[in-house]
Amino acid sequence: MPGNERRGFAAMDREKQREIARKGGKAAHDKGTAHEFTADEARQAGRKGGEAVSRDRAHMSRIGREGGLSSRGGRGRPANSEEAEERSADDSASSRAERGPGEHLSGQGGGEEAGARP
Repeated sequence: MPGNERRGFAAMDREKQREIARKGGKAAHDKGTAHEFTADEARQAGRKGGEAVSRDRAHMSRIGREGGLSSRGGRGRPANSEEAEERSADDSASSRAERGPGEHLSGQGGGEEAGARP
């Protein structure tokens, strides 16, 4: 008998496997023997999974970058860091050109002293 031949459950198509598993889960719940996580067990399992995925630095970097790009402040930002620096420099230059001389970011004049308010 060949050792790599699929037999039993593994030989079934995915849909048939899912149907059998669904029936087994339903039967266990109906019988009262199915395991249901408590809040503490779920918390512990989530922490364990989070620790495992956090070890993959490339994955964490990738999802962080995707999160930043999809956040409100990241819309339209270029993914390339050189392009981002160029855009930032262009934005700074255009915002300075829009302000008059001596006008600060707050829109108020320079004042006599640093930080003086009218």
